[in-house]
Amino acid sequence: MKRRICLLVLISVLTAGAFPPPAAAAAEERFPAVRVYEGQFRDVSDSDWYYENIKALYELGLVNGQEDGAFGPEDNMSVAEVVTMAARLRSLYEEGDSEAGPARCGGGSWYQPYVSYLQSLDVIAQEFEGNYSRAVTRGEMAHILSRTLPRELFVPVNRDVVLAGHSNRNYITDVGRDTPYWEDILLLYQWGILSGVDGTGSFLPGKAIPRCQVAAMVTRLVYSDMRIQLSWDYAFAYGRTGTSLADLVYSDGSFYPAPMPDELREIDADVRYMLSRGERTVSLSYPAGTLNSGQVSQLMEVFLDTARLYVEQTYNNILCSYSVRSGRVTMTFSSSLYGDDLIDSYREATMQYAIEVHDTMWADGLITPVMSDYDKARVYFDWICGQCRYDYDCDDNSMSHSGYNVFAVGLAVCDGYTAAYNLLLKLEGISCTTISTESHIWTIATLDGVEYHIDTTWGDWTEPAAYRYFAMTEAEALARFA
Repeated sequence: MKRRICLLVLISVLTAGAFPPPAAAAAEERFPAVRVYEGQFRDVSDSDWYYENIKALYELGLVNGQEDGAFGPEDNMSVAEVVTMAARLRSLYEEGDSEAGPARCGGGSWYQPYVSYLQSLDVIAQEFEGNYSRAVTRGEMAHILSRTLPRELFVPVNRDVVLAGHSNRNYITDVGRDTPYWEDILLLYQWGILSGVDGTGSFLPGKAIPRCQVAAMVTRLVYSDMRIQLSWDYAFAYGRTGTSLADLVYSDGSFYPAPMPDELREIDADVRYMLSRGERTVSLSYPAGTLNSGQVSQLMEVFLDTARLYVEQTYNNILCSYSVRSGRVTMTFSSSLYGDDLIDSYREATMQYAIEVHDTMWADGLITPVMSDYDKARVYFDWICGQCRYDYDCDDNSMSHSGYNVFAVGLAVCDGYTAAYNLLLKLEGISCTTISTESHIWTIATLDGVEYHIDTTWGDWTEPAAYRYFAMTEAEALARFA
């Protein structure tokens, strides 16, 4: 018998990038110290937070300080100085000598060999022409440093927390798509090179940057043990506490007061309007004397079929009152599984179960911000198939037709499987609906812009899950279930 997976206990996965790959470890071996720091900079004390960074830069031969024996830790750096440091670092990596590469690119001002060397490697282009003598901005510095060494050397140890925090505008709020070099900036956060200047990771991309901060960033490029593991709380980015079933249905506010039975788009808009408002009644108004009982029956059938497309909403029954004389029609949706006095409590309980599963998936790292819709949908496919088993003794009024039963009992039939699965997908913002035959119902979901058919019921036929029922084409699904 298949072992049920506990709702609250999910398999944990190791955080990607917890250890540097062999390439990163090998890269550090290419940065041997070429001299010993013995207090050469008179304005750098071993009690300063940046002492180890400046010491490392000196020993690597990347900085020499100023003529008066100072390093100038709080002084701004020029574009030329950052380019020079970056060129020396790249030359040290490529050739074991910080000056060998630039030495082959002579000519012009003192910094021109370093500029030409980085340009020959496509680290920079012409973006700084005419501006090498001015103070470098923090954004420009990030642009240069993010391209100084081959990117495959770096592990994005903070990828998930940075993408989640930034995309929800809770962290690094001063960096957006209109910020110059914004992608380079975020990359350095992901690599553990940057952490920001305050508790929300602000970067101040347009400000000048002191030499001590540049020293810290460059040494983090070289030594993985100096990189920063961000501990930002991004529960806000994935938590769905407080989300209601109404929140999962989009409506642009359109409502059509007198749709005809063949006007499916208008009827769908009316159903979505109702569901998005947390209601279960639709009131229509037709010209007096224009409706007959046959048309009302057709309307009821189409409205109910439309509501069933939103299977996670639980409505599978409809009652109608109408007046031919006045043209007023009122349809109230309900569920054959619950009485009117219990339907709201069961709907709320189902939602809370789904939120608990969703949030636990994120907390345990089974779902992450960088995953595609396809990958997220597969994770939930696995969960449903592991959590539930098919109820062969189900009758028409059994709770096994509900998503509630999937979460609370782990026993369901196809409409229960599909309701629970669609609910989890919609909590992820994945657009989905249902399709059905006389005897079966399953999911249609749009994953990364592609429409797929997914059947968790038949996916649960084997252990592990039968993936031939995940991400089917329409032709594959209809061939199996029609």
